[in-house]
Amino acid sequence: MPPLVTAGECKKLISMMAECCRGERFMVLGGDCAEKFAYCEGDYLSKQCEVLFQMSAIVQMMTGKPTLTIGRMAGQYGKPRSSPKEKVEGYGEIYSYKGENINGYEPKDRNWDPNRLLEGYWHSAATLNYMRGLKADASEMEGLFKSVDMEPLKTSPDFGAAAALLEASIKSQAPVLAQGCDIFTAHEGMQLDLEEALTRKASDGAYYNLSTNLLWIGDRTRKLTEGHIEYFKGIANPVGCKTGPTMKPEEIAELVQILNPNKIEGKLMIITRYGAGKVKGILPAHIKAVQATGVPVVWQVDGVHGNTKSAKGGYKTRALDDIVAECLETLEVHRECGSILGGIHLEVTGQRGVTECIGGCCGLGEDDLPRQYETYCDPRLNYSQALEAAVRVARGLNAPAAAA
Repeated sequence: MPPLVTAGECKKLISMMAECCRGERFMVLGGDCAEKFAYCEGDYLSKQCEVLFQMSAIVQMMTGKPTLTIGRMAGQYGKPRSSPKEKVEGYGEIYSYKGENINGYEPKDRNWDPNRLLEGYWHSAATLNYMRGLKADASEMEGLFKSVDMEPLKTSPDFGAAAALLEASIKSQAPVLAQGCDIFTAHEGMQLDLEEALTRKASDGAYYNLSTNLLWIGDRTRKLTEGHIEYFKGIANPVGCKTGPTMKPEEIAELVQILNPNKIEGKLMIITRYGAGKVKGILPAHIKAVQATGVPVVWQVDGVHGNTKSAKGGYKTRALDDIVAECLETLEVHRECGSILGGIHLEVTGQRGVTECIGGCCGLGEDDLPRQYETYCDPRLNYSQALEAAVRVARGLNAPAAAA
């Protein structure tokens, strides 16, 4: 099959990530926990691009700093699971759901099927085609910004008139915002068989994973002597690695030197995901260990994966306050350590009525979760919660260091 992206796109992304590394630009990376093939249709994809672009616009308008938008899109079809099998009532022990690239969610569809890799390829291609067409249509792009709706924030005493003014500003600046934005794609490089198949040698002699622009290693597959690190050190794409509470300072120092030995600015992103309240006890040592190596990294905070909890009825959920708290705690620690937070990483959906996370101005509580709980994996912020998260993070970025 032909590649899905180009080496030139990956090089452009590295240059823009280098600006995030220097604090000249701020990255907003978001999207579904695990994409479904059924999401590959115009209305859904338009809403995903809409929420991501609007989050970026909020940060840009509030801070005066240009943004970089990256979607967990066009390839996030695989998910790591804690166990390869699970027990399901009426079916006994069956394979765990590992994403559309591997098996289906319904118990009868849990057998692994290699034909799904081809389905994933074609759905990725169709998604990318739609996104590129959207970007080329000026009126459609302007419409994505003009549709911004901050009504829940406007009725909140915490935001009120400021949210109304921000919404009006984004709508009035829609032509300028539309002209100045790009969107790149990213996914977790979990399935090495698939990633290797789409690794191609480019005209510059380097090898790129041409299934996506940015690829990251998950916290569960980042062991220094195992296959994911070995694969990632050989590709020229910008790459990321998630680091959780079990990462030791000496490990992160070795990790960044393996993945970015030539010290290329914008090449490597470290995505921290500790959980609200845990950041100050872990992150300073990680920052200092990386600083000692001299390897430049883009620091990004994943505000969601350390804050998942179980709610009434067995629903997995996340609280918006916890997500924002981790982002702001991370920002504060970077300032204290003389480092730069270059971006945020959130699981979000552009769907208005989804009820998977709790909190925020929209007033969702645990009793609301069953109303429209749609995810097959982890809970996502809905449209209004995603915009609120962007506003609250932007406030932190805009605040003086002493007040952050």
